[in-house]
Amino acid sequence: MPMPLLKALTVLPLLWLLSACNEAPTPPQTVPLMMLVNQPANHDGRLITTEGTVRRVEEPLHYWIEDAQLRRVAIQPDALIAPHLGRKVRVTGRFSHAPDQGRRLQAEHVIPLDD
Repeated sequence: MPMPLLKALTVLPLLWLLSACNEAPTPPQTVPLMMLVNQPANHDGRLITTEGTVRRVEEPLHYWIEDAQLRRVAIQPDALIAPHLGRKVRVTGRFSHAPDQGRRLQAEHVIPLDD
C-alpha cells in the first residue's frame, strides 16, 4: 500500500472522531403535557421541556405537574421540585414512560413561572 494512502487511512478516522466530539447537544423539545399524556411513547427517552402546576401526595410521597385538564407527569427528584409546590413551573429533563411506572420526568431544571 502506498505511504500517502496509508497516512490518509490513519488520519481520516481520527478526523471523523474529532468532528463527532464537537457536535452540540440537542436542545430540549418543548412538549405540552397533553402530548406527553396522549403520545408518551413518541417522547420516551427524550430531553423535553414542559409546563404545569406542581402537586404532591403524601403516601407514598411523590410530586407531579399537571395542567388545567389534570393531565399529569411525575417529576423527580423530589428535592428539586418540592420547593415549587402549588406553583406553575417550566421543567426540563429526560422523559420516560413505562406501563408499570407511568409517565416520569427526571428533572434537570425547574423554573417558576408565577413570579
